Amino acid sequence: MRSHKLLSLLLLLPFVAGDSANSSVTGTSSGSVTTTSSMSTFASSGSPSSGTTSTMTSITSSASTITSSTSASSGSAFTSIATLATETGPLTLPISEYPFAPWPTPSLAPDPPIYPATDPLNPPPVSADPQIVPDFGPAWAAARAKAEALIANLTVSDKVNITTGINGPCVSNIGPAGNFPGLCLQDSPLGVRETDFVTSFPAGITTASTWNRALMRTRGLYMGQEFKGKGANIALGPMMNMGRVPQSGRNWEGFGADPFLSGEAAHETVLGMQAGGVQATAKHFMNNEQEWKRTMESSNVDDRTEHEIYFQPFMRAVMGGVSSVMCSYNLINDTYACNNNKTLTDMMKREIGFQGFIQSDWGATMTTLSAAVGLDMALAPGQTYFGEDLVEYVMNNTISTERLDDMATRIVTSWFFLHQDEDYPPVSFNVNDPLDPATNFHINVQSDHYKIVREIGAAGTVLLKNERGALPLDKPRSLVLVGSDAAPPTSGPNEYVDQGGDPTGILAMGWGSGTDNFTYMISPYEAIQARAREDQTSVFWNFNDWDLDAAGNDVIGMDVAIVFVNSDSGEGYITVDGNAGDRQNLTAWHQGDDLILAVAAQNNNTIVVTNSVGPLILEPWVEHPNVTAIVWASLGGNEAGNAIMDILYGNWNPSGKLPYTIAKNATDYPAQLVLGGTDADILSINYTEGLMIDYRWFDAMNITPRYEFGFGLSYTTFEYSDLAISEVAPLDYAETDLINNWENGGASPIAEGSSTALWLHMPAYQVTFNVKNTGSVYGGEIPQLYLHHPASAMEPPSILKGFTNIELSPGETGKASITLSRYDVSIWDVVRQGWARPEGTIAFSVGVSSRDFRLNGTIPQ
Repeated sequence: MRSHKLLSLLLLLPFVAGDSANSSVTGTSSGSVTTTSSMSTFASSGSPSSGTTSTMTSITSSASTITSSTSASSGSAFTSIATLATETGPLTLPISEYPFAPWPTPSLAPDPPIYPATDPLNPPPVSADPQIVPDFGPAWAAARAKAEALIANLTVSDKVNITTGINGPCVSNIGPAGNFPGLCLQDSPLGVRETDFVTSFPAGITTASTWNRALMRTRGLYMGQEFKGKGANIALGPMMNMGRVPQSGRNWEGFGADPFLSGEAAHETVLGMQAGGVQATAKHFMNNEQEWKRTMESSNVDDRTEHEIYFQPFMRAVMGGVSSVMCSYNLINDTYACNNNKTLTDMMKREIGFQGFIQSDWGATMTTLSAAVGLDMALAPGQTYFGEDLVEYVMNNTISTERLDDMATRIVTSWFFLHQDEDYPPVSFNVNDPLDPATNFHINVQSDHYKIVREIGAAGTVLLKNERGALPLDKPRSLVLVGSDAAPPTSGPNEYVDQGGDPTGILAMGWGSGTDNFTYMISPYEAIQARAREDQTSVFWNFNDWDLDAAGNDVIGMDVAIVFVNSDSGEGYITVDGNAGDRQNLTAWHQGDDLILAVAAQNNNTIVVTNSVGPLILEPWVEHPNVTAIVWASLGGNEAGNAIMDILYGNWNPSGKLPYTIAKNATDYPAQLVLGGTDADILSINYTEGLMIDYRWFDAMNITPRYEFGFGLSYTTFEYSDLAISEVAPLDYAETDLINNWENGGASPIAEGSSTALWLHMPAYQVTFNVKNTGSVYGGEIPQLYLHHPASAMEPPSILKGFTNIELSPGETGKASITLSRYDVSIWDVVRQGWARPEGTIAFSVGVSSRDFRLNGTIPQ
């Protein structure tokens, strides 16, 4: 049994309430606590004194190349224990009196068609312009009643067992208790990790690049079906941390650098996954935006930025009925995320009314007292601080029995919520011994999911440049493929554990716990060879990245030269070529820039295909006159080669849009990787850019990007016209007074579920316009809507608040619509702690990117 002498020093430092978009905390203990951001029952009962430190036992990740082949799940594989200094203070109330969020109760009855009662297995149909706010309240209430009945007769030890991760066949497991059979928790956000006969879906960043809700939903559905088919109860995904730092190792797992796009992708993914039967997990909550020192860094974020940027994707996941939330490794404003009452209890459970359970990342539980401030489940392997310790804390009334009941009930409620008590398949794999015939049944769950993998791979590919009609290819007489990224990996698609090594072939996913094993993988070489056979094209190749002379000589006289380059990253428990998770730079791997220049010097029709985890600096070659086209293919999963071929040959007309900005210089980005720190301190990462992340910063600072957020070309052209905006009449229901208050300048109240209330999210304004395909081929377009707030609101110049998709034949005109809610046009008021419409005129633009607007209007007042 561990000593509890130091564990009562638990941390609670609410966010500093800033009054401008750029306010931020400094990363040091200030000696005061701001309590305006909470209801009184959720506010801190004590404040840390300046310079107060406590010693906590934590687990740190190894910097070695790889430390484990099976236990590194959504967290990392750990090898050493260190004592860390933290800037935290003690609570003053007895822990047994510490308040926790009561179970949220639905404030309104279901009211179709806008607010229909929804079961997670049967969500509303997907729409390019969503106008339904699903009401999961009745389903949660029914599940809660079953859970309360199940745990009513359980012992304290049984209830603790439900909250405590143990080793087992999955990356983490919950043992049985009474009539509860336990749980299998399994990575990853793109497929079922560490097993066989599964699909390797395109990464989150590729999915976001589609800007297509139907594809996001379908990917989630098929992933959910595969997790369920393998017997996993809880899928540890989606990941929705923001791409604040372009070099951040795990950006590729998430959905980009904009909170609205990330939120919509998270929402649709959760709806899809849970329709497939598995419990989804929104991770990592929150501010886990780099890998370096992720267990020993404090992300210092002001209250307004937290609400308007980093919290939004998690809110949208909760509105999608997500069953579980995973708290992150880092500290938030000097308080560990899994110990943070402000984020766990006040924001997650009170403000957005989350009714599921919060689990820790691996080793992210820093004390048993985390249970007192909102943590419901501590995962294994690694030190959990729950188990026997939690039993002791409850028995001596350090933690109340009511809180333990709430923890266990939330976990069991999510199980009932997904109907996993109804003939759910048993676990059919064993991550600890994948070759053991007694525990691995090799269930094939792939079905025909390869079709959506190929479709998302193509739809998520962004055409950045296309000159002199270089693309699509039209039966060229000869072509040559240059670069290892065109080839199959030399030792097969799973040559490295967790994909953690220097790629020898096409890069189709990053590395770390966010991966799965390829059942097969199609490279561009194989896909283009098959097409060349149909076209009777002569195909040549050179996969040696390092012999530039040979590469240049091999492309002489060829009709087309296609150069394939990549850039990889991943989770910090694996280091690849000096990249400890995060990328050291934003240049192509394997001297990709030089390879492109060597080819372009000898061939006047050089096409570049990039498979990258995120932005690259393209300046050495982007304007080279012989570089005729650039195809940004991201990470396509096991059909990556076929998807690239579909784009190159026009089987799919490019419709993808960038989910981040590609800068001309790495220093143009507002946030850089923060390095340094020692084994004995907490590294401060100050989010000084506030609301101005990614394209917002470029707009505000008047920096010209190479390719702006939302950019993407097509093989056809589109014309926009006939813009109109109308107010949507509110329904006759009980929250009319809140609408009137908002319209008169009031803010949303400090109340349970205040930020997810129906009146705030139901349709309020509908923007309509026409789109005409003025080109010669069928194609899809992604219209985007950006708000422009009055200067007094202190918002960025342009903010994405809507998008849709439309497909048109040549000459065809279609009507598109984008619906806005009151939440969409609101800003976070740090004084009133609610959402309010800023004073003045709010303008908006509809266009094809964040810098190419075609139509303009104003929001009615």
